[in-house]
Amino acid sequence: MAKKSMIAREMKREALVKKFAAKRAALKEIVSDQEKPMEERFRASLALAKLPRNSSAVRLHNRCQLTGRPHAYYRKLKISRIALRDLGSSGQIPGMVKSSW
Repeated sequence: MAKKSMIAREMKREALVKKFAAKRAALKEIVSDQEKPMEERFRASLALAKLPRNSSAVRLHNRCQLTGRPHAYYRKLKISRIALRDLGSSGQIPGMVKSSW
């Protein structure tokens, strides 16, 4: 189980990303538009830099929904390999059989 503080920090980041997504996208569009004057693009890049760092989607890290584990994460299932094995062994996932030989 991951530390509660790490799980809470990741949830806080997700909320910030969602909150500033539209503003960040608009500023990035202005910065990347070559037709706009240089001063306007520079002002947009300064405004983008003033946004909170944790509002960037790059700073998000995938974590298991059940345990909060950050490594060995299956994106399709949104759980870690260990949680997947536990659920498969207990028969919670349809069609999955634990391999043993």
